[in-house]
Amino acid sequence: MQNYEDDKLHEECGVFGVYAPEGVNVSSDIYYGLTALQHRGQEAAGISTCDTAGPLGNIITKKGPGLVSEVFSPADIDSLKGNVGIGHVRYSTTGGSRPENAQPISMNYIKGSLSLVHNGNLVNAEEIKKEQMYRGQAHYTTSDTEVLAYEIISHRVRTESIEEAVLQVAKVIRGGYACLIMSPRKLVAIRDPQGLKPLALGKKGEAYIFSSESAAIRAVGGEFIRDVKPGEMITVTKDGIKCDESLCGEPSAHCIFEYIYFARNDSVIDGIEVHEARMQAGRALARAGLPEADLVAGVPDSGLSAAEGYAAEAHIPFAHIFHKNSYIGRSFIKPTDEERKTAVHMKLSVLKSAVAGKRIVLIDDSIVRGTTMSQIIEMLREAGAAAVHVRISSPHFLYPCYYGTDVPSAKQLIAARLSDEEICKNIGADSLAFLDLKDFRSMVGDLPLCSACFDGKYPVAPTDVQNKSGCD
Repeated sequence: MQNYEDDKLHEECGVFGVYAPEGVNVSSDIYYGLTALQHRGQEAAGISTCDTAGPLGNIITKKGPGLVSEVFSPADIDSLKGNVGIGHVRYSTTGGSRPENAQPISMNYIKGSLSLVHNGNLVNAEEIKKEQMYRGQAHYTTSDTEVLAYEIISHRVRTESIEEAVLQVAKVIRGGYACLIMSPRKLVAIRDPQGLKPLALGKKGEAYIFSSESAAIRAVGGEFIRDVKPGEMITVTKDGIKCDESLCGEPSAHCIFEYIYFARNDSVIDGIEVHEARMQAGRALARAGLPEADLVAGVPDSGLSAAEGYAAEAHIPFAHIFHKNSYIGRSFIKPTDEERKTAVHMKLSVLKSAVAGKRIVLIDDSIVRGTTMSQIIEMLREAGAAAVHVRISSPHFLYPCYYGTDVPSAKQLIAARLSDEEICKNIGADSLAFLDLKDFRSMVGDLPLCSACFDGKYPVAPTDVQNKSGCD
């Protein structure tokens, strides 16, 4: 079974954590924070909380498959007592969509207990897991997150503090990650040294907040303070906040797809406003060449900002031509072509009066397999569109991602199999153009990027792909 969104790339997950003064329950803020991050993962959700004034080992965890609103009832939120907590929304890549892979991962060990949430993917997880299995610590179904938890526990029994154990593990693991680790007395946040995965720091009153996106901090009434630096570890206790930058300083490589598609429009990531970055991508597309057109439109939701930028640069009217059904939820589609088409029609419908007889420039953030775009163009033709010129606000997807983005194999990537002319014919467009790699500078300025899924240059890669991917 496949989801309607199967023709989009998926982020692995989102994380959210709060450390508040004693006596303050944080579960409701985590619930609403996760709801604001729901776009990052719809397969599972979970929350762990702890009362720092209570006995050691009093971590409470509730998690399960489904949306945040499906996993947690009001009674569940009331039962998750504690002034410190972490939460997670998941879209599965590594480890699959089994319910047991939902996060947080909570474990007891000889010195106490911990709970952990993780966004990203470790490129050397298998190597670490083999060592853990040799020690009798891990098992064959272990996910990346369990690998992290087992490794932290292994170091914790030999160290003086949880943050010391986390720092030692961070020196070993490789890949993209944003992690929150909760012990009965502390909340630790750490971001990978390349900054591949986003992590923001905020504050609400006397409470500190960590989130995959700044928009979720504001959604719970908090104030965004800054991004966690690549390689930085931040520990929050009753005594306040402490930052460790001993792992900072490596060349950073921020994921460009956060700005193209993953993040919410109203988020600011590493100093770049997502909406503005998408606007600039649309402007760059327009500067590359203009077809004869009557209006510019975007595919909801992430294509809309780029479409606004294109229209402004091209001096062509921008129009909303789709109605999106926001209440369809996770509409799983059946194997037949007719049922796939029905799923797209359930999600999007065309405003016929807006498109009849019009030559349209249609902007979307990406083409992965091409199936959804071909159905959207067919819907526009049926509504009377005179022409559909497709412009994509990202380059051609050609390579896999090893850091937690669900990129299909090359044989499923339409741009890896067909020329632009063949793709254009395949999807039924009148013309087709993609963003050029050089135009990323228009979007994010001098911010160092990871664009490996477009150019094959991996900032961190496992040894078995090192010589195949154009790594430095």
